[in-house]
Amino acid sequence: MLLSVLLLPAVVAGLAVAGSARAATRVPTIANGQDVAIGRYGFAVKLTMTGIPAPGGRRRNSSCTGALVAPRWVITAGHCFKTAGGTHVSRPVARLTTATAGRTDLTGTAGHKLKVIAVRQSPTTDVALAELERPITDITPVRLSRKAPRVGAIVRLAGYGLTADDDESSLASRLQTGEFTVVSLVGGYVGMTGHAPRSTTSPCAHDSGGPYFTQRGDEAAVLVSVVSHGPSCPHSRVDLSGRIDPIAGWITGIVGRPAPATKAPPAPRAPTAKPSARPPGPPAGDDRALVGGDRSGADPVTRTALTAFVIAGFGGVLVLVLGSRHRRRGRRRGDVRRHRR
Repeated sequence: MLLSVLLLPAVVAGLAVAGSARAATRVPTIANGQDVAIGRYGFAVKLTMTGIPAPGGRRRNSSCTGALVAPRWVITAGHCFKTAGGTHVSRPVARLTTATAGRTDLTGTAGHKLKVIAVRQSPTTDVALAELERPITDITPVRLSRKAPRVGAIVRLAGYGLTADDDESSLASRLQTGEFTVVSLVGGYVGMTGHAPRSTTSPCAHDSGGPYFTQRGDEAAVLVSVVSHGPSCPHSRVDLSGRIDPIAGWITGIVGRPAPATKAPPAPRAPTAKPSARPPGPPAGDDRALVGGDRSGADPVTRTALTAFVIAGFGGVLVLVLGSRHRRRGRRRGDVRRHRR
């Protein structure tokens, strides 16, 4: 009995430590995903909806994930904006919808928090665009994929969702990520399965609208699709996501095309002297142009003109001489010529 009493505090302490360890190792959101390093994937957006209409006239709160595709536009799932009856609508449905961008850790104050003022629904897939009250100019938006992803390709997902469905206590306060394999292309949807860190890495509730993307080094991320629907998480089955390449034209028609790369202006040219109406000649009284050749410094045009003048003068004298001889002979033979006419 005495031994049991002495060991009791140690047992209690051990249980407390074990409980703390379990809490510390709780599976992160995007089920079986990983924490995102602070500052990475700044284009990822959390959409928070307060006062969404619910059946019976009630109101509820919820959230989705999205991605910045233009300074004033966030792309997300179409079903993030629906009525109490489940109809997708092109307008904010909550009393207040805010977008938090550039904030990896939601407990901090980095990035931006802006109101959503308008919505556009894709006519072909579960994708919507949410317009912000002001542009975000210090975050690089994702680029839009213009071609279908290759089956077997590896893509990355970022999201602010749950660890497990129906467990709101597992809602992420830090952006999560994981890798997925493209397994199918069906109409407006892409099928994905978990790849890393585990085969059961999968999106959960509130990851809806999260971006599946590819990225090489420091290049801008390229958006492939956005989370739509799938089995309860975590799982190793197929999730479907709204495909981007077939609707890229629709998206750019609303948000505008990205500005073309700015080319550096050409280097200014050194100013050139405007030619005078008459080429400059040698100073008055300077005869170097007549006798000095190329070393005289005379303008080539002047030299050409002088040469032409000399040739013309010589030719004129020759014409006069020959003409005089021709006239003399003509007078001697004039009577014969006239007769032969």
